[in-house]
Amino acid sequence: MKKYFLFILTAGVLCILPQATHASDLNVLYQQITQLQKTIQQLTTKRQADLTRVMEKEWNTYKKNKPNFKGGLAMQVLSPKGDYFVSTGLGKEASNASHFRTASVSKTFTAAAIMLLNQRGLLNIDDKITDNIPGTGTPYLPNTPEYDVPNKGEITIKMLLMHWAGVFDVSNNPIPDNQFSHEKPYVGQSYISYMEKIDPQHTFTFDELVGVVARNKLSFFKPGLAYHYSDTGYSMLGKIIERVSNKTYANFIKDELLAPNGLNDTVVVTDGADQEMMDPHPKSYYWDGKESFDVTLSNMSPHVAEGSMTTTARDLANWANKLFTGQAGLSKETINQMINACTKTGVEGSAGDYEYGLGILCTKLGYGHNGAHEAFLSNMIYNPKTGVAYAIYTNSWNCQSCSKNIDSLKDELKEMDLVSNKVLKKLGY
Repeated sequence: MKKYFLFILTAGVLCILPQATHASDLNVLYQQITQLQKTIQQLTTKRQADLTRVMEKEWNTYKKNKPNFKGGLAMQVLSPKGDYFVSTGLGKEASNASHFRTASVSKTFTAAAIMLLNQRGLLNIDDKITDNIPGTGTPYLPNTPEYDVPNKGEITIKMLLMHWAGVFDVSNNPIPDNQFSHEKPYVGQSYISYMEKIDPQHTFTFDELVGVVARNKLSFFKPGLAYHYSDTGYSMLGKIIERVSNKTYANFIKDELLAPNGLNDTVVVTDGADQEMMDPHPKSYYWDGKESFDVTLSNMSPHVAEGSMTTTARDLANWANKLFTGQAGLSKETINQMINACTKTGVEGSAGDYEYGLGILCTKLGYGHNGAHEAFLSNMIYNPKTGVAYAIYTNSWNCQSCSKNIDSLKDELKEMDLVSNKVLKKLGY
């Protein structure tokens, strides 16, 4: 009876070859394997070219009639049918190792950190933020004026994760005029923009940002009444991670999530003077409807725990795959907890109305998160039905309508979803 070797080669191709019994057989076997590998490489190269054409055609159509619109698009796909990186408009040097700003996709790391601590019994997401850390006499957040936010005694950690705490968002809203803020020099302005005008390299802290909310008695509504996205709520989660773990936020993320998962090209930026991304990276552009402006340099320190990370398409797609398949350090039970919490938000996203769970978006595309930081837009998705994970980003903001609203940015995100769907359809998904 003949014996057989089983080979699983690239691109999901499985091959069965007879076991060699003589030197001549080994030579034939080697030649067969070499030919198979060559054939598979040719098929992979052809598929890569096909996917690139799909992306180029769609993106060029989108850019049509947008004079001086710079920037491009890049996408990393991890699938049962193979892994592919495609890009357009980013130059020949673009690769899945090019760095970009993840913006709010960073929240998936903060949520994972909180859930990892919850999994280990070091915190309880159903606790109020005024409760003591389990086994200690230390509260989750300091009993100081900087953290005396409105309705503090009614807010749970889970509410912060889900954006149901009503915490005023310093990042995305001007400071309203009330009896507490009326005399402040930044009233009616973005606090972050105000401080950056004074010192472009100012390093913001959790205490400072949450303190603006606390000292000015700012709140959207009482906790638990409705959904309202809040970056500052995630600043509070960052502080909780530090107090529970006795590590800085950046070190906890690095030690517990980045290093163990081989995400070596992903970093948490915390220093206001650290405004250049790691090489290699594309420039980023803000397009106002007529011209494109280079906005590559950026102070990311206001966005620690909610949007300050820099990564690559390769790392981010890997993170999506590992996170949602229970391979990132969080158990499948914990991941199911994050997903099962998905609740209607009443907000329309790029993929239609979306639900939000414990730090993750739940959409018809799958589970993940998107992000926007001048001038990067990104989306990270894992689809459990197909086993496909992907990360896609552009380095240019279409801000044609930004003086009035963000409709043009929403349209750009929808375009990114359209490109993603067409690329995946070409792959057979």
